[in-house]
Amino acid sequence: MNHLKIKTIKRVLCILVLLLSVVFLSSYSIQRYTLAHYQDDLYENGVIQDVARLLPTKIERMETGKEEKQIVDIIKRANEEHLPVSISGNGHSQGGHTYYPNAVVLDMTQYNRVLAIDPKRKTIHVQSGATWDQIQKALAPYGLAVKVMQSQNIFTVGGSISANIHGRDIHHESLGSTINWFRLLLADGRIVKVDRETNPELFHHVIGGYGLFGVILDVELQVTDDEIYEMISDTVPVQDFPEYVKKLRANPNVKLAYGRISTAPRTLLDSIFVVEYHQLSETLEQNESLRVLKHDEQTWLTEELLNFSRKTQIGKDVLWDLQTKYFLSLNHSKISRNNSMRSESDFLLYKNPNNTDVLQEFFVPIDEFPAYIEDLKVFLDKDDINLLNLTIRYVSKDDGPALSYARDDMIALVALFNHGKKKEDVEKAQRSIQEMIDITLKHNGTFYLPYYPYATKEQLIKSYPKFPTFVAAKEKYDPKGLFMNLFYERYRYEE
Repeated sequence: MNHLKIKTIKRVLCILVLLLSVVFLSSYSIQRYTLAHYQDDLYENGVIQDVARLLPTKIERMETGKEEKQIVDIIKRANEEHLPVSISGNGHSQGGHTYYPNAVVLDMTQYNRVLAIDPKRKTIHVQSGATWDQIQKALAPYGLAVKVMQSQNIFTVGGSISANIHGRDIHHESLGSTINWFRLLLADGRIVKVDRETNPELFHHVIGGYGLFGVILDVELQVTDDEIYEMISDTVPVQDFPEYVKKLRANPNVKLAYGRISTAPRTLLDSIFVVEYHQLSETLEQNESLRVLKHDEQTWLTEELLNFSRKTQIGKDVLWDLQTKYFLSLNHSKISRNNSMRSESDFLLYKNPNNTDVLQEFFVPIDEFPAYIEDLKVFLDKDDINLLNLTIRYVSKDDGPALSYARDDMIALVALFNHGKKKEDVEKAQRSIQEMIDITLKHNGTFYLPYYPYATKEQLIKSYPKFPTFVAAKEKYDPKGLFMNLFYERYRYEE
């Protein structure tokens, strides 16, 4: 039997296994939830969790803020009762950033009105519990779109500010660069308007401050035009990727971009596909069908393919092959800016009693990327951590926030892992991820803070040398430690 026939038989077997997994695996291994059901499921019998489900914590109570006066009263009452306060949006951070033992957890998801849109100034004023989905729906009739947001639109704007998220736009920095001002409820009950000029210290600490300085009440964001893009997809060799990114960044017609690098055993870290969004001259008025906001379809198939890859090496190869073919098939298709930033799928709704999906994110300077990938591959070849996905984005240098992850122009790698929930499984994953962080630091990189705290404090200080000044500012504005969370407790007090 020749090599070609053997290869064909293997491919057919892979597809058969995949089809069997779609039929059988879902019946016992993955449960599908709406976001509303999942949010309810994160808080039961006084115990709260986030989506990683690794840090269940008993809290005093959860209170929902629907009006400003009510939120002020909740903070005042917690002060009087000497109870700590944690601030929560949709619960998608993964390291206890939104809760603390015996705390009052302030749920901001009902404080979510769109207050004003100014088409001439291209601004939107929203309450902090509003989701990006709500913001997009409000902006679309005006021919406007968000500048910077995550690839999913299910998160609250307050939570996104607190993590200082970044997205697919290659000409803007992180979300903080698009914020004009916000109002902040401080620990002492005062409400202050914060912007770069009148209150720069608070501005640069609250953005990426994980809810530790106060409650973000409302915010004015700078937005942009909703445009029509042509999607250009291709593959790029790892060694050529720095020059590719520089050329991409220099092209004013390319507005958004992202890529993926293979986590499949057969092509591990050797294969990259990229998707670029090139602005076209035609307008939405000329193509009304593109203005209509889309909804994700057939997400069950993505869930099943991802579940198959969680369990088998073959599944990873099959998923990578299908992903690559799908994204390359999008070449020359058209899409609006709003729809290119409108994924509603949420793989973190995965729930399993024995294992969990966790995110980590690493940033390296552009020119370090090939050497970094080479070192990372050496590590992954000998380690058995279950790496499911690596998405690549470009992040501009951003010196603004105190806890900035982009000290230079960086390439970001968003890593999705799966590991068990037992103590020994978490400790094993922690050792692996700490090694990955060490490799990142070796290449002058950093790591992102909204996820499970696998990193040591030494690693955090190397990534975020301003962390001690962040702590000093926290103690200045909140001397009694009213606003607390597990993330801060771990890194503030650990020696």
